[in-house]
Amino acid sequence: MPIPNTIFVLTGAGISAESGLGTFRDTDGVWARFDPMRLATPEGFAADPVLVHDFYNHRRRDTRAASPNPAHAALARLEAGLAERGGQLFLCTQNIDDLHERAGSRHVVHMHGELLRARCTACGTEPVWHEDLTVATACPDCGHGGGMRPDVVWFGEMPKHLEAIDEALSEADLFVAIGTSGAVYPAAGYVAQARAFGIPTLALTLEAADNAGMFEATRLGPASATVPAFVDEILSGRA
Repeated sequence: MPIPNTIFVLTGAGISAESGLGTFRDTDGVWARFDPMRLATPEGFAADPVLVHDFYNHRRRDTRAASPNPAHAALARLEAGLAERGGQLFLCTQNIDDLHERAGSRHVVHMHGELLRARCTACGTEPVWHEDLTVATACPDCGHGGGMRPDVVWFGEMPKHLEAIDEALSEADLFVAIGTSGAVYPAAGYVAQARAFGIPTLALTLEAADNAGMFEATRLGPASATVPAFVDEILSGRA
């Protein structure tokens, strides 16, 4: 395989698991312990905003307390290394934490939103938000009270940045999925999309994902080991 110059990387909950942030669809994941219909839908928020705010306030605190791990750091190194030789990393994440940014990644596309942002349902502003949200929180832009929610994509809502993601995928030399379940669409379909474009595909994952059969190559193991090794290969020209 020629050394790729433009790489599309998709990351999922598995890359942040080693930082202490729980996955969602494993047998002991978040949705095995909590009802997503009550906590991650517009209808659930409308029915019990206090409950939903409490859930995301706890997750926001957990995110602030977590630290990037070697996998996050390796991807930041890959971004810088590709840029130095005129290449590009398109880093698309399903994660709503900010560990990629804190590891040094400069361009991160959050297709499922960001936990450390809020959204006003009245005016649509999306301010950075590190503190708790409540039903009384007022929008810092329009002043409307009671309409602030986490800026995350809930079940039944459209993921963000889909046009930019499709364009970047069509231009990539290599598609890599890291720590993804392969069960959540449209992200789970990107490997098929890449294959249709003739782009080589690679999965770096702790265990085989639901769509494992679509990948041309898979490397099993913790992200903190497989991702730095992969990045070393790319930047040294051994890919």
